[in-house]
Amino acid sequence: MDIFSALLQGFATAISPINLVWAFVGCVLGTAVGVLPGIGPAVAVAMLLPITGKVDITASMIFFAGIYYGAMYGGSTTSILLNTPGETASMVTAMEGNKMAKSGRAGAALATAAIGSFVAGTIATVIVTLFAPTVAEFAVKLGPPEYFLLMVLAFTTVSAVLGQSTLRGMTSLFLGLALGLIGLDQISGQGRYTGGVPELLDGIEIVLVAVGLFAVAEILYFALFEGRVVETQNKMSRVYMSVRDWRRSAPAWLRATFIGAPFGCIPAGGTEIPTFLSYAVEKKLAKGEDKKEFGTTGAIEGVAGPEAANNATVTTALIPLLTLGIPTSNTTAILLGAFQNYGIQPGPQLFTTSAALVWALIASLYIGNVMLLILNLPLVKLWVQLLKIPKPQLYAGILIFATVGAYGMRQSAFDLVLLWAIGLVGVVMRRFDFPTAPVVVGMILGPLAEAQMRNAVSIGEGSFLVFLQRPMSLFLVAVIVAVLLLPRIYKRVQARRRGRRPCRTGAWSPEGPAGVTRALRALPFRP
Repeated sequence: MDIFSALLQGFATAISPINLVWAFVGCVLGTAVGVLPGIGPAVAVAMLLPITGKVDITASMIFFAGIYYGAMYGGSTTSILLNTPGETASMVTAMEGNKMAKSGRAGAALATAAIGSFVAGTIATVIVTLFAPTVAEFAVKLGPPEYFLLMVLAFTTVSAVLGQSTLRGMTSLFLGLALGLIGLDQISGQGRYTGGVPELLDGIEIVLVAVGLFAVAEILYFALFEGRVVETQNKMSRVYMSVRDWRRSAPAWLRATFIGAPFGCIPAGGTEIPTFLSYAVEKKLAKGEDKKEFGTTGAIEGVAGPEAANNATVTTALIPLLTLGIPTSNTTAILLGAFQNYGIQPGPQLFTTSAALVWALIASLYIGNVMLLILNLPLVKLWVQLLKIPKPQLYAGILIFATVGAYGMRQSAFDLVLLWAIGLVGVVMRRFDFPTAPVVVGMILGPLAEAQMRNAVSIGEGSFLVFLQRPMSLFLVAVIVAVLLLPRIYKRVQARRRGRRPCRTGAWSPEGPAGVTRALRALPFRP
């Protein structure tokens, strides 16, 4: 009962008029920030920190939580409508969501993103409420070997599921890993692969690569290869979800919530791994006509799952922040700085020393979820109107926003040159069917995986056997091997079953009737 009484007191604080206003303004600003490519929640919170310097700390935290939530949802809007992720977490949403928009189902994609965000966010907030200390205690037991293997699992999943072939997926992944090595070495401090360019010592901005590969590449590809197609707008058949869409989305929301929630609790987790894992799970589970929609007309599960996983991860990321003082993303790192600005240090004692603040913040998450649902569902019709803008004008506007966002990160002209170079690489990759998402995943997780691998080997005194000596890491090794081998074994078994079909006489044919038909069609003459 202590938890529920504390939560009720938190609601009493959060529903005060001034705090409700701050929550509403945070949700609106966060959604707007998420829509703009190149500007994420971390940048928005950092820019607005000075504004709230003299505001009550509870109101400030509620305001920042609204920005945090709103930005994560807003990124899905441009991902679906314009194939331009506002955040790296929205990359997976862009893959299926934009195809749905082009096939006239933009409204359904936006609706499943909004409702999935609400469902996942609410369930994850309940998890934060009930299990924060317990889950944080489990997460802190994981060491560098487990973190490294979790990232290797993400690499294998991404390369195996995305793209036309595993080879192409791996090629894109290694390109991203190579880009992630550029900059200063984390341990020695030596510059690596900078080519003598001072601007590369700090590495390449992840948002720059995401915007270049998705937004700029999309525009250049349209100008070079699709510009002659007469198409002023994408067709739109309906705005809301059908009964079939609800049936397909609801299981994806629940599965993705329980995929994303544990990753938020893991330091160095991030939203990229669970969103890609959710997409991989939905693609594997799809059957029949639903499976054919992946990569063609757009599968609604490919939007519902990643969006729910994204929001579940974002919400449970507050567990290690509040109970351990460990940020698991750029935004939670800045939220940690916001706490410290007010003289409060998140950690195990926070629930006793600042209980009123913590429970008001948790209560505001429930309120923020409802606010975002109420705000965004009626706005589906408004967002879909973006599709009525002729493509040349629309893409020109996207290019302006992408360029301004890229320049605004470091005010560097070099970043603009790099943005366009990455965009050209994206055009080449798209032309030859190389997936672009693994590049960003490899770039994000590559440096983290390198650091965790070095720490793990140090723990093992130079021996790589450390990855097989711990139960959790051994389990992850088995999962990785299964991900790599089971699909190939399954395909071979299915091929053998299709190849050994009984003839009408009862004898077994090596090819079966279908094989005979194929052979006859291949002949230069028809018997």
